[in-house]
Amino acid sequence: QVQLVESGGGLVQPGGSLRLSCVASGSGFSRKHMGWYRQVPGKQRELVATITRRGSTNYAESAKGRFTISRDNAKNTVYLQMNSLKPEDTAVYYCNAVDLLGDSWGQGTQVTVSS
Repeated sequence: QVQLVESGGGLVQPGGSLRLSCVASGSGFSRKHMGWYRQVPGKQRELVATITRRGSTNYAESAKGRFTISRDNAKNTVYLQMNSLKPEDTAVYYCNAVDLLGDSWGQGTQVTVSS
């Protein structure tokens, strides 16, 4: 099972930007579908964006036009560039990896959007 480590979260003002990174351990990263999800206390974890092993992307409506998911297979890393951040983007952001063997989750990174 792959291990995922997220980084890049923090406190940012409304309208600001952050770039989250998720580094995967082990081999086979290029064969995995990767995604970013987020969760706030008391609510279900929700999809933010996904990217297939071939590079096709999918976004939640709330993320379209503001967030960009990308991957660097040479670095075993998936990114989430977040622009024009809003207070409602405040959440713990989790990285997810899926392949034929199952799925894995990172420990999460906190993003807080507040003035």
